[in-house]
Amino acid sequence: MTGEHYFTAEPATTARRREVEFTVAGRDYTLASASGVFSADRLDPGTAVLLRKAELPAAGTTGDLLDLGCGFGPISCVLASTAPSATVWAVDVNERARELAAANAERIGAGDRIRVRAPDEVPDEVRFAQLWSNPPIRIGKDELHELLRRWLPRLAPDGVAWLVVARHLGGDSLHRWLVDEGWQVERHASQKGYRVLRVGR
Repeated sequence: MTGEHYFTAEPATTARRREVEFTVAGRDYTLASASGVFSADRLDPGTAVLLRKAELPAAGTTGDLLDLGCGFGPISCVLASTAPSATVWAVDVNERARELAAANAERIGAGDRIRVRAPDEVPDEVRFAQLWSNPPIRIGKDELHELLRRWLPRLAPDGVAWLVVARHLGGDSLHRWLVDEGWQVERHASQKGYRVLRVGR
């Protein structure tokens, strides 16, 4: 054990490359991954539930979409595929994850529409029609709350956030906290121990 986590900015572990295959909404994806990023060996089960149970953007969706904590980019690639007129911001603190997400954007032919950035590189004026995240619960409750306080207010007035959280990692308590923060929260779905939350103003 190195003590590193997928939210480490610059992983020191050797980048052992591999490919991750999955299917969402009838489309097959084969994306590059590597050690030192979140769920490097497979599509994370929570992310799979999110992409299966949340309402994917319609084909005619425009504007800016945010994949918060993008990892190697599976959510970004799905959003770019299902909403070809939208711009997807793929945001992660992990440099290796950003490199992989950019490569995967090119791999699916969406390199011009997926903007891979570190958190501080997203222009302040950008407002998001949708925010998608399998948030990094293991950074700790205080850090998670600060993360959400930073990004949720950047939703457009009619914007919506889709979050997935494991019940045993605090999905229900996060739901209550979001309500206490003044957000409209609906438990949209539950599957395999995960909660899919729909969050709006």
